Formats: sequence, C-alpha cells, structure tokens
Amino acid sequence: MEDRILIAGAGPVGLAAATNLVRHGVPVTVLEAGNDLSTESRASTFHPVTLDMLDDLGVVRSLIDQGLIASKFQFRSRADGVLATFDFATIADATRHPYRLQCEQSKLTRLLLDRLGGNPDFRIEFGSSVEGVTTADDRVEVTIDRGDKTERRDFPWLIGADGARSNVRRSLGINFEGFTWPERYLVVSTPFDFTQVIPDIVSVSYVADPDRWFFLLQIPGMWRVMFRVAAEESDELALSDAFARKLMSGIVSGVDRYDIVHTTLYRVHQRVAGIYRKGRAFFAGDAAHVNNPLGGMGMNGGIHDAMNLTERLVEVTGGRKPDAELDRYDLQRRLITKAFVQTQSIQNKKNLENPVDFKERLRAILASPEKTHDYLLGVSMIKSVRQAAEMG
Repeated sequence: MEDRILIAGAGPVGLAAATNLVRHGVPVTVLEAGNDLSTESRASTFHPVTLDMLDDLGVVRSLIDQGLIASKFQFRSRADGVLATFDFATIADATRHPYRLQCEQSKLTRLLLDRLGGNPDFRIEFGSSVEGVTTADDRVEVTIDRGDKTERRDFPWLIGADGARSNVRRSLGINFEGFTWPERYLVVSTPFDFTQVIPDIVSVSYVADPDRWFFLLQIPGMWRVMFRVAAEESDELALSDAFARKLMSGIVSGVDRYDIVHTTLYRVHQRVAGIYRKGRAFFAGDAAHVNNPLGGMGMNGGIHDAMNLTERLVEVTGGRKPDAELDRYDLQRRLITKAFVQTQSIQNKKNLENPVDFKERLRAILASPEKTHDYLLGVSMIKSVRQAAEMG
C-alpha cells in the first residue's frame, strides 16, 4: 500500500486539499484524468472567507494580482433600475479580504500547482482517471485508467474531487440526491465595456425580471452575461448567434453591437451526495454537491470542504485524534450544504424571478445596519463556515 493520501481530480478543490495536506507534511498523490490542468474558465468568483483560506495556503496575493477586486455588488430590475448596492467593507470586521475577487478558477489551479512543485510530499499523475473504488478496513483499493492500460493500487485514504460526474462517488454507489432545473443557463462572454453605457453599474450586477432575468459579471478584460433559457427554447436555438445577440440587445436600449467571444449553454442542478464519507473515501466539491451559480457558491463551498476535511485528516494521520473525527466532516459540510448553500442558491434564483417581492426584502435589509451586516455575512459565506465550526 502506498503511504500517501490519494486525491482524484486536479481542479481547485483537489489541489487546495493537496496544498493544505502537504504544508502539514502529509504526502499526497493527485490523479488527474486530463493530460494537463483544465483551461476552462468555469467558476470565477472567490468569496472573502475563501480568500482568507487561500491566504493561509500562500497563494492569495498572486491570485489577487491576476484578478479583479469587486468591493461591491448590486441588484437591479428592468423596471426600477438599481434596487440595492452592497459594500463588503461593511464586514471588514469579519474577514481579512472584505471583497469578492473575480478571477478564473484555472488561474488558481496553476498557482497551487506551482506552489506544490518540487515538494517531495507531492506527486501528480496526468492522464490517470480513477474508475473503480473498493473500501477496506485499512485501505482504499482503486482501479486507474491510463488510456492504454489499467492499474490497481492501494492507498490509506481517498478524496474524491473528480467533479459532478464523479467516478469515485458512482463506483461506491452513493446517491446524488436532488433535481435538475427545467431551464438552462446561457453565458455570453464579451469585451464590451458596460460601465460606458449603464450608469452606476458595479462589476457584479444582478438584474431581476420575471420573464428574462440576467446578471453581469466582470473579470479582467471581459464581461460575462448569464441569461435564463426557458425549457421550451431548444438547445439549437439557444446556441445560435442570433439568439445570443437578441438577448444581448435587450440589456441596454439602443445598444445592439457586441463582440461575442464565447457562449456556453449548460443545464443546472441542485444535488447533494447522500453521504460525504464511505469508509476511507470522501467526497468534496462538485463530487459532493452541485447548485445553480447564482451567488457563486459552488467552487467556494468545495474549497471549504477541502479545508475542513484536510485539517481533520492531518490530525487523524498524525495520531492526535481518532478516526471518528472524520465523521464530523460529513456532519458539518453535508448539513451546511443542504441547509445553507442549496437553500441560498435556490432563493437567489427566486429573487431574480420575483423583483417586486425581492425589492421589499431588500428595503428591509437596508433599513437596518445589523440586518445589512448579517446579510453580507451570509452571501459572503462567512456565516456558513462559522455555522459548520460551531458544530464541533
């Protein structure tokens, strides 16, 4: 048996887990199905509490240098314009990084891999997919597909961070409980500068509308615009250039010429694994939970999983705490995901679909400094991390 913790997946969750283990002197092997780190943009929001964690891993300054600091976020409606603007400075008493950072997740994975490079406690094997897993009392037996051959290897522990279609989760027969939304989301990327045509816009702006809500998210050199695509609108229609341009032309009256760099259409799920631990195998990130992207909680929640789990593994592998300590990972993170992340992300979607009701809720929040502070602790995910810690 190899004397290393195995991590399946070299995304932000897997590499954050690896970095935290290695900095505590725990050897790891990461298996990545791709031949290199992914270059897909995908998630691009880092919340304050996540930045605090990445600061502990020694990569946050370099990440900030490559990203865009969003000190405020905003809610609008097509009918009323600006409904509310929130400033993260309000929660500067609760975080070292009172802002969101807009930066592609692919930037983070490269920073983490660079930090791990050359450390004898770290190994990464590309073109290697964990296809099968069997748990035993003292080890995890894995089958690895390398394209031209199949290997069988044993490890003392396994962290499945191999995405929403996790082979680790599937091979262990763990249910992925929840549902899929009937509508899809279309993300349009453009270098167009919305600050020139939308007064008072900030880099994270959600626009509520009962028929076609959307949100605008700025990253370095680009804006991403995400639209709801109704169930009756076909994939073929949604992916057409004409459809994207029609949606974009509805953002600002009189502006209909956009340089569209890329479009992505995807289905949206709200699912949570039935358990986060089975014997010596664990699930983290998208392998454990998926949710709609409104609020940017998916990748962030996965990094929170990684830090929670690896801190416990450090104690258990070091002989300072019993194996039962690892059950608390499942207790904390799965319950918090269901009670907070799933609930909040679903509510975020409902808010954009019901601007009249949402407008009244925002007024109530803004009317009280205490409510505003508490609201920001929630949307920044600080509250969810604190609630998990309070479980012990």
